[in-house]
Amino acid sequence: MLILGLTGSIGMGKSTAAKMLKSMGVPVCDSDALVHRLTGRGGAAVPAIDAAFPGVIKDGAVDRRALGAAVFGNPPALKTLESILHPRVQAAQRAFLRQAAMRGVRVACLDIPLLFETHGERRVDRTIVVTAPFAVQKARVLARPGMTPEKFAGILARQTPDAEKRRRADFVVNTGDGRLATRRALREIITKAKRIPGRHWPPRGFYPGDSIHG
Repeated sequence: MLILGLTGSIGMGKSTAAKMLKSMGVPVCDSDALVHRLTGRGGAAVPAIDAAFPGVIKDGAVDRRALGAAVFGNPPALKTLESILHPRVQAAQRAFLRQAAMRGVRVACLDIPLLFETHGERRVDRTIVVTAPFAVQKARVLARPGMTPEKFAGILARQTPDAEKRRRADFVVNTGDGRLATRRALREIITKAKRIPGRHWPPRGFYPGDSIHG
């Protein structure tokens, strides 16, 4: 099974690309969705976050605004949060890949916003970076509720620059060219990907009878 890593800076159209891949029959594991599940009511990360950041839990779930305020502009706090979330997200991704492999899937995709920042490219076979002109990116992001130029700048500062992502990518998709062109580019990538042998799955020590939750 070939594993694709989908990434892109904020506002570049990654969520749209992920939906398109799903419509083409490619299973996609959404890292943001995993984080929402981990930090939602009863989520596996809630107790650890509560211990590390007192006061950010409300009604059994993480108050994302309160947590954001606690880590924004505070690198040590952000590192603590990442140490809680990243191992749990990666465990869920492994379970997703195991399930896909057991279904005989040829190509699967991990949607990872901070793929290069977390060295996630080491866990995938090929990377797809979605990009767009800065003016398009800025307009998309500032149209989001609650977003400000200052927040946008802060987010960009924590992300690998778009030019560096494009340089390191195996495939680059310009979402600024419109949905039709984006879909066409993704379809071409999937056609190529199906001819490429995967290197990371199954992992060493994996046996077909293993539990999908391990």
